[in-house]
Parts: sequence; structure tokens; C-alpha cells
Amino acid sequence: MIIDAHCHLIPPAFAGRRRELAARDATFAAMLANPAARMADAPALLRAMARDGIDHAVVMGMGWAAREVASEANDYLIEAVSAHPDQLTGFASVNPAWGDAATDEAARCAAAGLRGIGELHPDTQGIDLTDPATMSPLMTLARSLNLPLLLHCSEPVGHQYPGKGNTTPGKVWRFIENFPDNTIICAHWGGGLPFYALMPEVGAALDNVYFDSAASPYLYRPGVYRAATQLADPARILFASDYPLLPHTRALAHLNAAPLPQPHRARILGQNAARLLGL
Repeated sequence: MIIDAHCHLIPPAFAGRRRELAARDATFAAMLANPAARMADAPALLRAMARDGIDHAVVMGMGWAAREVASEANDYLIEAVSAHPDQLTGFASVNPAWGDAATDEAARCAAAGLRGIGELHPDTQGIDLTDPATMSPLMTLARSLNLPLLLHCSEPVGHQYPGKGNTTPGKVWRFIENFPDNTIICAHWGGGLPFYALMPEVGAALDNVYFDSAASPYLYRPGVYRAATQLADPARILFASDYPLLPHTRALAHLNAAPLPQPHRARILGQNAARLLGL
């Protein structure tokens, strides 16, 4: 089974409302206001999965900043997952800055069948990821409902791109240390956090942490897979495309170009995500 652990679904109505939504939501403004920015709905994703040999996908929003935008997008995810439970698993988008409204929305979405929280975008959502008071209510709920949380991470060096922010390994590590009992998925290789895992205090904090490979062809050479499996637990790495930013075929080709032992490849392509999500 091949599982893409990081795909974005956007309600079809959003495509014709870019100006309105960019004015209402900082994440939309940063990621999707440009008319060239790619959006995909559920039928488009399912067609791409069938064409490219993807058996299952984890679908999510974009870390919306505004509650009304997030609720509309979450409703669409609930509808899509309910219609295609064998192919789609959904994560709810919430903003910890909402306070009680964030936990209310996460609980509502979990009751409706979504099975995780994310993607969080701390920069555009205006939250301090390292502040326990801000993050504790949502993380307590996530732990009580066994919901993994997926976090957008960025590299502290290298080229710029839309969405690159300040959620870099130092902040991510402090967040992980604050919530050691939560399952946390660090998107985009955690901004490079696996490469610090040789430091004893960093490696010791990663027991409940996964890293996904979303957007890897934009960030690293294929050798990132080999390096990450040598520095972090190969059972904690998830294949991901960041669809529709990248097609599944490009992400798969990037992974297939990596010199990996077959057992590691099989784990990354689907076994790890299947175990994490109970598929």
C-alpha cells in the first residue's frame, strides 16, 4: 500500500473567492492568493491517486487563520472523507489562537470522522508555538482523542519560497519537548530537525515524532531519504507529496532515486503511515 501522508483539499468554492478569502485569512493570503497557486478538490485528488498508484491519502487544509474559513474547509474535508473512507483520511484545521474555539472545532471534527489536526502554520496563524499556555489546550485534547498533530516546519537556511517561515528546528524542538506524550508529525522533514538527532538531547525527544517528506523535490536532493533514515528512526518517516503543489509522480520519482534498502522504502511508502493511522 502506498500512502501519501500530506495532501491538501480545498473547497471548490474557494477558487472563485481568492480576493475575499485573502482579505479574511492570513494563511490564504500567503499561500493561495496568487491566481497561479494550485488548488485541488476531492475528485481531482482521487483521479490523480488512481492515475499515479496512490492507495490512500491524508488530506488537510492549509492551517487557516480565520475560524469561519477553517470551519468551511473542515466541513468539506468531512464530506470528502465520509464519501471515500477507504481512500481518504482527514485532518482538521484549527488555530490555537482562537482559544476555546480551537478545541471546540477540533472536537467537532473528530466526532465527525477526522483523525488528526493540521496542518498548523504558526507564522500566518499568529501563534507562539513554544508557549505552553497557548498550545496546551489543543495538545491536551489531541492527546485525549489520540489525534496526531501535523506541523508546518521550515529550514533556517536556503532558498525562499511561499510559506517558508520561522517555524525552524529550534522552535520545533522546544514544542516537542513541551508535549512529549503527543504524536507530532513534522512536515517538510521538520525543517531539518532530523539532522540534529545525533545530539543526545534532541534524539531523546523524538520518540513520538514523525517526519514527512512533503515538497522534498523543492527542498533537497534524493539523498535526504538516506540521510534521514541514518539519523532518525526509519519507522518514523512518512512519504508525502504536498499535492497539489507537487504531483504524486514527482514525489515518488524523488523517493525512488534515493539509495534505500527495500525494507526502509516499504516502511516510508506506506507501512509507517498505516501503523500510525490504524489503516
